[in-house]
Parts: sequence; C-alpha cells; structure tokens
Amino acid sequence: MRPIATAQQMRELDRAAIQEGGVASIALMERAAETLAEEAMALAEEGVPPRQGREKASFLPRAQGEVLILTEDGVQSAAYTSAPPAPGEPLRAAVFSGPGNNGGDGVACARLLLEAGYQARCFLVGARDKLTPDTRAMEAKLARVGGKLELYDPGDPAQAAWAMGAHVLVDAVFGIGLNAPIQADALAAVCLMNRSAAPVASADIPSGVEADTGRVLGAAVQAAVTVTFTRAKAGHFVGQGGLHTGRLVVAPIGVPEELLERLETPVQAVYGGDCVLPRRARDAHKGDFGKIYLLGGSVGYTGAPVLAARAAVRTGAGLVCVGVPAPAWGVAASKLDEAMAHPLPAGKEGQLSLEAAQAVLDKSADCGVCLIGPGLGRGNGPGAVVRQLLRELRCPVVLDADGINALEGHIDVLDARRGLFAVLTPHDGEFARLSGALSGGDRLGAAREFAVEHGCCLVLKGHCTITAFPDGTAFLNTTGNPGMAKGGSGDVLAGMIVSLLGQGLPARKAVPAAVWLHGAAGDRCAGRRGEYGMTPSDMVELLPELLKEITG
Repeated sequence: MRPIATAQQMRELDRAAIQEGGVASIALMERAAETLAEEAMALAEEGVPPRQGREKASFLPRAQGEVLILTEDGVQSAAYTSAPPAPGEPLRAAVFSGPGNNGGDGVACARLLLEAGYQARCFLVGARDKLTPDTRAMEAKLARVGGKLELYDPGDPAQAAWAMGAHVLVDAVFGIGLNAPIQADALAAVCLMNRSAAPVASADIPSGVEADTGRVLGAAVQAAVTVTFTRAKAGHFVGQGGLHTGRLVVAPIGVPEELLERLETPVQAVYGGDCVLPRRARDAHKGDFGKIYLLGGSVGYTGAPVLAARAAVRTGAGLVCVGVPAPAWGVAASKLDEAMAHPLPAGKEGQLSLEAAQAVLDKSADCGVCLIGPGLGRGNGPGAVVRQLLRELRCPVVLDADGINALEGHIDVLDARRGLFAVLTPHDGEFARLSGALSGGDRLGAAREFAVEHGCCLVLKGHCTITAFPDGTAFLNTTGNPGMAKGGSGDVLAGMIVSLLGQGLPARKAVPAAVWLHGAAGDRCAGRRGEYGMTPSDMVELLPELLKEITG
C-alpha cells in the first residue's frame, strides 16, 4: 500500500524535519528539485532524435503556431515552433515558478537544467516581494550560474512564444496549499502550459488541483508526470486531480524515517503487489471456500445475477446459490452451470413478492455471506424484501444496485445493522440518492464520512474507486479504464467481493483486493480487445489468469 498524507500533515512533517530532525529547509528543497529536474529532462529527451548508444526514442511532434495576446495596445502576436533541436543545439526548458516554497523547487530545478546544458528560462508567476527566504536563496544560486528569475508577463507574446516552443515545461506555480480558484497571471500561465505541445512536469501536485480532494480550482495543469515529495496526496488519485497528475513519482527528500513512522495515514493507495491470495491447502474441499447466497434478477433483468454469480465462481467461491424470481428462473438457470439457481415467489410484474423474504432466509441459513441487489428492480416488493432481509440476516451482506436503492428513505435499516458487516457498492448517482453528499466535489471525504456514520464498508465506484471502512480508513484503487463503463461491470465487481468475503479473507483485504482485481481485469481486457469492444463477460473470463498471478 502507498500511504496518503494530507496537506496539513505534510506541512507538519516539513516543520518537524527542520525543527526536530535538524534538516535544513534549503536541503529539502534542493533534493526535491533534483528529482524534478531528472524527470523533466527525461520528458524532454523523449522528443529528440536517437543518439549513439540509444536504441529507442520518440519524437515530439513538430508544432507551429502563433501566440495571440490581448493587451492594452491591441492584439499582439508572435510565431513559435516546437520541434526536435538541430544537432548540437541545446534542449529548451521553460519553468513557471510561484513565489512560495513550491516555486523555490522550480527555481532550483531551472538552475539544475542550466547546469545540465539546457537552455532554461524561469518565469516568476506572482509578486517578487512575496518570495519566501528559501526561494530567494534559490534565485541567488540561479543567478550564479547565469540564470535569471524573470517576471512572467501574460501580455508578452515573445515570452509566451519562447515558452510554447520549449521541449519541456516545469510547473511549480502552486503546491499543496492551494485552496481557492486560481486567477489572473497564474490562470494565464496554466492555460499556456496546457496549450503547449511539450510535456509538463509538475512539482508536488499539478497547479490548480486541491491536494486533499482532487478538485480542480478553476483550471489545472495537465501534467505528463508529477513529482511529489515524501508522500502521495489524495488529489493525485481522486476527483479530477487523478486525471491531471499523469505518471506519479514519489520522491524522498530527506525527511527522517522516525518522523515518517509516526505519521498516521488512514488513507492508502492500492497497487498490484498489495493483493496476494493465500495458496490453497492440498487437502481442501469445496466447503472450505465458502458458501455464498446471491439474490437478484427480475423479468428482463436476468443478466445481472448471472454475471455476479459467474464472477463469484471465477473468483474462487466454493458454492454459489442464486435466488431469482420464479418467472425469471428458467432463463437464469439455463445460463448458470456452476452456480445453483432456485425460483422465488414473485408478483405479476416478474419481481420478488413479499413472500420471497422467508424463502431467502431459509435458503441462506447456512451461507456465510449474502449479495443482494443485481437486477432486482425498484418495485415495492423487492424493496420491502431487501429491508426485511437486512433486519433479519445475521451474516455479512453485500448490497449492490437495487439492494442499495431499497435503502433510499430507509437509512435507519442500515444503521440498525451496525456491528453486522455490510458492504455497499454504489456509483455516484446511487450514492447521491442515498446521502446527497457529493455536491462539494470531495468524494473521498464523503465516502469516509458515510462509512463512519453508518458503520458500513462503502465502495464508491468510479474513476479511482474508493473503499471506506467504519473506522475512517480508506483505500484508493489504481486500476481500471473507461472501457469498464458498461452495464454489468458493477455486477461482476459485486460477485467478486462476495466471493472473497465468503472464502474467509478479512474484509480489509478482501474488498480492496476485489476492487483492484476488477480494475486489473478491465485493464487487461482493454489491452487485448480495446476499450470500445470489451465486455463484462470478457473481464470474468480473464479473472483466472490474474488470480493465478497473485496467488502466493
């Protein structure tokens, strides 16, 4: 797991490193700039012709155009060209730095680029009288190698043309302390960087992204790579911030290890190496791997429980029992070979009737975990059945789709299960109907608050799916792609979650692992079939090879 720190924690960590750890603040800045410069040079050199001893190189597409600037004297323009340099000509880097310490990282980076032979210019975005002492020190070091911290003028077309023609841009305008929409010169600098054909390396977090929420405050830099320092931040993953970060590099800058060890990080990002399944005993039998009960389906919606059941079987569940309304039973049963389907009482519209609740309780009595919801429909009958089951079932329950919708206006039913483990898997629309808590744009905060308030595990699906637990801990997923945005994908995830829980994995391992595996299967499908053509069924069929890879 990769620990996630808040902006406040990072400020306190820097303070402690300087005051308690005896680390000079200028040394922290210097180390930060070193990694930033290394990544900026790597980006720039991806666009130059191959040199001797270099086997692979791509080319920055030749970009030509005209910068138009509206000034008090009218519209001014300057032509620019961005292309691989001629032999012997130095690469060009444009660094945009704010007056704060994040800007100091940029000023130091500009010096290192000059020392590496780059033609580098550093533009100050902000007032010179607001330079921090460390940033002033870095300006002096820049001057000693022939550089200059130039005041950025968004009305100067020649300055803009030079930056637009650079081979790499460095964004060090704002750091993790930003909490208000960017404007004026900073907004102009962000827009210029986003218009450039050259890649951007951002320092700590792309300027314009709020570190703790991932919200874009007005506008934000679209980075190719973000070099963050000491610890990753939530804004690198969640919200729009995850779409602006590019490749994330977490760089150590000299904060003492004992300070890092005492930092509490209840939020963590999940990567592939974090998901390892236990090797199965040689004398195991099907009863050792859980018996799960799945309730779903209605006339016209038999695909949802079938996909969930197939995913549960493919993820390793020993026994899977599926209850569907009687009118839909024949279709579901014909599609399920490994899972055991049985009919339940239904009303005229092909949905569950109230009598189905007792039948489910009888059938699931010896099951270790239940999944409720895929394809049930939103009628009065299914809703009442779901709520009765939540009141009477003593085993852990996973609620998906219409199982979640049944709680709208009845959140007290969920609250009454506190202490009996429940997992809810809503997408943003379902979550908003349930709690109305996403209007502020802080998905992570809303998910954690809901899980704590209602004593449940919440899997808030979407880009960077968030898994939050009742104690306030949360896990950010790092897999998945837009090709998974198809009907049935959520049913597959629900089946995977209930399967791993049913096999006895601790919830803190089972749920984040299922989410990661689900996204990893989607990524592998996209690689083989493309995001347009892949289907949830394709993802289910790829689960065995992924599970094989992560089995200890």
